[in-house]
Amino acid sequence: MSNPYETRRLVGEYLFFHYAGFEEAAGNLPVPRDAWGFAERAVTELLSDAGEMKSALDVGCAVGRSSFELARRAKRVVGVDYSRAFVDACKTIQSAGEMSGEVLAEGERMEEFLARVPTEIDRGRVEFHVGDAMDLPDLGAFDVVLAANLICRLPDPRKFLARLPTLVKPGGQLLLATPFSWLQEFTPRDHWLGGRRDSPSSFEVLSKILKPDFDLETTTNLPFLIREHSRKFQYGISFGSRWRRR
Repeated sequence: MSNPYETRRLVGEYLFFHYAGFEEAAGNLPVPRDAWGFAERAVTELLSDAGEMKSALDVGCAVGRSSFELARRAKRVVGVDYSRAFVDACKTIQSAGEMSGEVLAEGERMEEFLARVPTEIDRGRVEFHVGDAMDLPDLGAFDVVLAANLICRLPDPRKFLARLPTLVKPGGQLLLATPFSWLQEFTPRDHWLGGRRDSPSSFEVLSKILKPDFDLETTTNLPFLIREHSRKFQYGISFGSRWRRR
């Protein structure tokens, strides 16, 4: 966004979504604990329990928590996001290990918090770049590619999906999570993967696109919470899937 205040606020909201602890976010409110920490769980609940791997790519990394989680297992992680403000935040938190931010409390009141990367994670394994998921540069192939809550925010998700066979090494893992929230403000109706009255389900369309090059290994539900203010949360359930490149 062009408004610098809005950019700061958006970065703060995403930092809170990615890094804040459950008690910090919910306090004593009766909100579902298992829906917090989505950026971390998108990795831990989808990635195969195989050993250490050489490389991972996080497309649509936002402010980087999932990229750092991938660094527990991958020696080199590349995080890519379309937002320069997000990537700048990633680089700040990578360098310092933490970054302060603000999140809405109520009305006009803001509250400060500190986003931290767990100290046991080697932040030096991660690099961040600004990039368009639908027009990625030549990045090579990776052992793991993650795209969490990205597909239904792209103007043309098929362009990204068509690139995946060249991004995932043979035998590598593709980790996808999406709530399939098709909105024309993000994706024109003609580019939805299913979801229209006259079409199959979105996962059926996604599977048809991927199956020539990938085998489906597992699916799971990944609930997530986004805090709008101290007493209002968005609750969603992302459809998670792990695919193996042939």
